[in-house]
Amino acid sequence: MNRPSRRCRTWWRWHPNGGNRTALPNPHPAALEWRLARITTLATTLANTCFQFEADFTAALRCIPMAVRRKLDLAGVKLKLQHWSELSERERAELLAWPDDPDSIAALRQQLLERTAALSPGRAKELPRPTGEPWQQAEQLPEGLVASCAQLGLAVRTRGWSELDELQRFALVKLSHPGHEHRNLPRALAEFGLLQA
Repeated sequence: MNRPSRRCRTWWRWHPNGGNRTALPNPHPAALEWRLARITTLATTLANTCFQFEADFTAALRCIPMAVRRKLDLAGVKLKLQHWSELSERERAELLAWPDDPDSIAALRQQLLERTAALSPGRAKELPRPTGEPWQQAEQLPEGLVASCAQLGLAVRTRGWSELDELQRFALVKLSHPGHEHRNLPRALAEFGLLQA
């Protein structure tokens, strides 16, 4: 894919360091398409990975990817789907690309609380920062995940849990919540290599 021209109007990019906004050329649709494709191509870190089981909706970022949901939890911000839908494609792509180091997460919290105040659902709700959550612990399978797998008749490699990174653990915990339809749980388990042969 050829990189588009940068000769456009000015737009504002959220800056993860210090909360300042930086003026950049405003991309035409081809430029936006290139940026989204570039982010997808470079999605190799814990902060911006999109999983295969999310492929149905992450191509256009119409739903909140697990990588963004994890950063929202770390930041202590509850972003509703309506909030997400009212953000521009550019803003959603930048949230996916946002780093997850402590300083960047603190900046993300501030930016989202300010940005969502102007959206129709109102200012996003603040939540306690996670500490000791099941997805933050690699020692053993969470009880909720074990129960959901038993309900679905899935045999899981228990030792495989410690081999996962935090984002993978986060995804499985979210997908196994009680009341969740669990449609993507088997797909995620297979993608992460946790299903017993």
